[in-house]
Amino acid sequence: MNDDWRLQINLADEGVAGKVADAMRSAELEHELANDFGRRVIVSHEGETIFLYAGDRDQVDRAEVAVRKYLDEKGWEAKLELRHWHSAAEDWEDPDAAEPTTAAAAAAEHERLMQTEDEEAAERGGLAEFEVRVEFPSHREAKEFAAKLEGEGLEPVRRWRYMVVGAADEDAANELADRIRAEAPADSKVTAEGSLAAAWRERPPNPFFFLGGLADG
Repeated sequence: MNDDWRLQINLADEGVAGKVADAMRSAELEHELANDFGRRVIVSHEGETIFLYAGDRDQVDRAEVAVRKYLDEKGWEAKLELRHWHSAAEDWEDPDAAEPTTAAAAAAEHERLMQTEDEEAAERGGLAEFEVRVEFPSHREAKEFAAKLEGEGLEPVRRWRYMVVGAADEDAANELADRIRAEAPADSKVTAEGSLAAAWRERPPNPFFFLGGLADG
């Protein structure tokens, strides 16, 4: 099931976020996370805040355990906040908060949605030599575009408003990137580059998947 979970890590000490991110990139954190491509955790960070996006509660809970253990070992303080994307509210909510079920509540959330952009990224698919990575302006546009590609037989990785699509080779990746640039919303950011598949042949797989400079929550 394609779902949206987010762990927000607010570091208290200046300069610590970069060190935590580096530990994730180098697979320094001890963890029990699944390493298969379809369950990777997408990571972005800005300043002293790191965001982890996962496709299910189990994966994000395991990530939280690994992060807390690492922070405790280093003696670093942080506030960790777990959130679940509520499709009706179109916002990150407490995991235990119930989604609106009455017509009035749904209408109120719909009005709220009309005033703010929704955001999302999701993930599914298989390993590929190259990848096209996309940052959409909103959650809705990412979801709709991913559904369009799925309808064509492709297997996009989608988390919140971020999407990754595998390609067989560099030419195919560049061709797909050009197509997405032409068809995606004008403010979308599209890049084509080598995937993590080749790197995984040389070292143990890393469940934390960084999307370059993507940084907002």
